[in-house]
Amino acid sequence: MFAPSELILNPDGSIYHLHLQPEHLSTTVIVVGDPDRVAKVSRHFDRLDFQTRKREFVTHTGSIGSKRITVISSGIGTDNVEILLTELDALANIDLLTRTIKPQHTCLNIIRIGTSGALQADIPVGSRLISIAAAGLDNLMNFYDLQQSHQQRAFCVALQQATGLPFTPYRVSADAGLVRLFAEGSLQGITLTTPGFYAPQGRHLRAARLLPRFLEQCAHFQWNSERLANFEMETAAYYAFAELLGHRAVSLNAILANRILQQFDENPQATVDSLIQFALAKIVASDL
Repeated sequence: MFAPSELILNPDGSIYHLHLQPEHLSTTVIVVGDPDRVAKVSRHFDRLDFQTRKREFVTHTGSIGSKRITVISSGIGTDNVEILLTELDALANIDLLTRTIKPQHTCLNIIRIGTSGALQADIPVGSRLISIAAAGLDNLMNFYDLQQSHQQRAFCVALQQATGLPFTPYRVSADAGLVRLFAEGSLQGITLTTPGFYAPQGRHLRAARLLPRFLEQCAHFQWNSERLANFEMETAAYYAFAELLGHRAVSLNAILANRILQQFDENPQATVDSLIQFALAKIVASDL
């Protein structure tokens, strides 16, 4: 039984940060970073049954035809993803009345729709890219028992050595079935999930950087014919918690910048909207 200090509920019985009850959650969950992007997804629903907001966590649940979908925002960063995925899993797999784990596990299908910057010159601005795997540069998994295969560890050690990172990253994979679902017309690659937007992604304004060649080193990194495709700030945590908690996850990236060519999308909203419509069409046509 989970103590009130560990599984925190609001006075109405909803989960603490998300302010959701189990009945508000679909097993198909679209996650976005920007709270304002939730409505840009749900405007395509035929029916909106529920909506709420607490802090940066905005949730809309509704339907397209007979397909029930939840869309929720995480805010920026892997720390927010920890809260989001932990509480979504609690809604699905913990009886909030008895504070005990349910006897039958419910698997959530988690589809991230996010924005990203390309690390390779041949990944054009305006394209969409599926993260088939992600390497996390945050320290979140130091607090969890995420198992790493020999190949995953070797990739991460090689990345550390190539870039001079003062720590070893972790690597996790997308769900293969969800990758196949969204593969049509999409690029695929390994994503680098960073704990910041500026120096951790090789940007420099006024604060001095520890790794001044980090962008160049990431772009040139190769291990067993694998390379890094893009930067963003959440994907590795989604994949890690999906693995830890028994869910399926995939990250779909709208490429708004090419860091190597120093280009930025002239119409970023159109690129994001196109990715949203693509993802929804694939979800509705699937057996999720």
